[in-house]
Amino acid sequence: MRLFVWLFRGFIFFTLFAFALNNQQAAVVRWFFGVEWRAPMVIVVLAAFAAGCAVGVVSMLPAWWRQHRVARQRPVPVPDPVPATAPPPPSDFGPEHPPRVGL
Repeated sequence: MRLFVWLFRGFIFFTLFAFALNNQQAAVVRWFFGVEWRAPMVIVVLAAFAAGCAVGVVSMLPAWWRQHRVARQRPVPVPDPVPATAPPPPSDFGPEHPPRVGL
């Protein structure tokens, strides 16, 4: 399974690397008031992706802070102890694998 994951990661890396090599021509991003930004296409795409990630994280922060504050105020429930009325059943696996009580 690990080999498959590493092969998949390598495939993604080389695909993105080939994308970057194939898109080196200049691209122009036109802003307001006649401002232009000239950069290779791959840099423009990378900047747009990074800006989208940043906007997503910033828009998620208020909800995360709210949930964090509520979680800190909520008391942590303490489970009731398991009554030890009867001994656990004998294990078929031997002494190296004792049975677990409460599961």
